[in-house]
Amino acid sequence: MLLIFGFRTKAYPLGWVAAICHACGRTGTLLLIREVTKFSLFFIPLLPVRTKYTLECQNPVCHARTRIDKREAWRLQATSFSPV
Repeated sequence: MLLIFGFRTKAYPLGWVAAICHACGRTGTLLLIREVTKFSLFFIPLLPVRTKYTLECQNPVCHARTRIDKREAWRLQATSFSPV
């Protein structure tokens, strides 16, 4: 019997937020991203295993990603400019 399983991570952009980048220190627009990792069986995503939220700096030199917690992401999403 052949059993094919694995994990797949997919990124969902949630919107633009005005914040300070933790890497370069510049104030500007950062992209709020939700990354969901799901368990897959026979290439069919079944169960979400992990969800993490990140902020991506849009500075052309930086492009750093900073991980934030769920509560902070929800707070930033409530004050976001518009969904992507």
